[in-house]
Amino acid sequence: MTWPDLTYAPAPLQQLPEAAGRGDMAEVPLAELALGSWLADTAERTEIPPRALAAYAGAALRLARTQPECGIGWNTLAGIGMVESVHGTYLGARTDDDGAVRPAIIGIPLDGSEGVMAITDTDDGELDEDAEWDRAVGPMQFIPATWADHAVDGNLDGEADPHQIDDAALTAAHYLCESGGDVTTDDGWTTALAAYNRSVSYANDVADLAGSYAERPQAS
Repeated sequence: MTWPDLTYAPAPLQQLPEAAGRGDMAEVPLAELALGSWLADTAERTEIPPRALAAYAGAALRLARTQPECGIGWNTLAGIGMVESVHGTYLGARTDDDGAVRPAIIGIPLDGSEGVMAITDTDDGELDEDAEWDRAVGPMQFIPATWADHAVDGNLDGEADPHQIDDAALTAAHYLCESGGDVTTDDGWTTALAAYNRSVSYANDVADLAGSYAERPQAS
């Protein structure tokens, strides 16, 4: 019998994208914060859809300004986005130019069946279209109760929507930073990822992806 590896991987290198330099970051929609040439080059290198990448990059830049002690990188958010929804493309979904992921990505019912926690409905089905059980929603797969407690408006349209990639990415960044503190440290990383998903293999998958997405430093 092969036993699962229960050891957390070290915290992956956290990277920031190149910023577009457009004034006060708090007053600029998330998708406009990263430099366009950086987005184009990185999307080609990583094969991450450009609109999703713009959200991850913008969230990292926003948090670098508002919570610099956290140190979260765009590549960690991209790792989570890949594991959770293949960057908003799961089952044929796509992210439109306005950041809305259509059709909505909604997970399985959290009904206590084998391998699934039991969470009875907390949102009257408003976010997950299920009035009996909660389901994870959106490209970053938030449970409705977690979304209700931590939701942030990333595209500055006046509302926080888990099915909108900017809102989802920025909320994920805030949640990870609130949970783990300094995610550049091994302790901060494991605490943050355990809050997002308790599975060690999940955290290690995200770490592997974050490492693969990171741009390698040029040799001197």
